[in-house]
Amino acid sequence: MKQFTEIIPLLLFFITWKITPHPIEIAGITYNLGGIFSATQILIASCLITYGFIFIKEKRLERSQLISLVAICLFGSFTLYFHDEAILKWKAPVVNWIFALVYIVNFFVNDKTISERLLDQAFDMPAVMWRKLDIAWIVFFIFVGCSNLYVAFTYPEHWVTFKVFGSLGLTFAFIAAQFYVLRKHLKISEETPQQE
Repeated sequence: MKQFTEIIPLLLFFITWKITPHPIEIAGITYNLGGIFSATQILIASCLITYGFIFIKEKRLERSQLISLVAICLFGSFTLYFHDEAILKWKAPVVNWIFALVYIVNFFVNDKTISERLLDQAFDMPAVMWRKLDIAWIVFFIFVGCSNLYVAFTYPEHWVTFKVFGSLGLTFAFIAAQFYVLRKHLKISEETPQQE
């Protein structure tokens, strides 16, 4: 449910971006709805509301949520201030590369990998497998960051569609492949009878 809630700002961003820009009047104030700058305003506002709701409910934000929120507010604000959509195009690559960097730094400062800390209740694997899983995430984050950057500046008419649906699709495909490969390491519940 929480993951679905986090997708809502992206969908609102995409829908607003697709609308042909036109003026509307709200409470006597004229507002230009549609296009990249209106979509950026909607993205920032909906992220603040969404993550605010998560914070109120959970009493905290996960590190990845905090990184995403700060990046959206920073890159979005600079995009609006300088009226330059190229700034927002850098948000997805930079955030993905930050996640890759966090995984890399973790190798040197913690005994447990990030994957092990997140998934050790579900999987029983040797340390080398956890390290390989973290390396796979590092490669994935670098790849997705580079893909976003390439599409944003090579195919500018498609970059929002790729950012919202392409990156999301790549992430779901990667996670599905990951679980398929790791399924033999799933912990068997004590309540589930083992087959002989």
